[in-house]
Amino acid sequence: MAKKSMIAREKKREALVAKYAAKRAELKEIANDESKPMEERFKARLKLAKLPRNSSATRLHNRCQLTGRPHAYYRKLKVSRIALRELGSNGQIPGMVKSSW
Repeated sequence: MAKKSMIAREKKREALVAKYAAKRAELKEIANDESKPMEERFKARLKLAKLPRNSSATRLHNRCQLTGRPHAYYRKLKVSRIALRELGSNGQIPGMVKSSW
C-alpha cells in the first residue's frame, strides 16, 4: 500500500488539473497563435507561467486504484501488476488464470 500522503497529493493534483484545464488551454491557444501580436502572446505565456505547477496535466502520475502503487501500472485495467496477480489468483477477473508449469 502506498503512503496515504502520496495518494492524497495525487488527488489534489487531479483536482487542480481539472480546475485550471480550461484556462490553461485558452492561454496556450493564445500563446501559440502566430497571427496574434508578439506582446499579446508573451503576456499569455507569463500568465501561463503564473498558474500553479501542479495544474499541469504532465505532473499527474498513474496509480493503482486498489493499492496506490505508482509503478508497474496497467492503463487498461487501472491496477498494478501485483494487484492484477492477486485478483487473478482469487478468480475475480473473468478469463484470467494464473499460469503454472
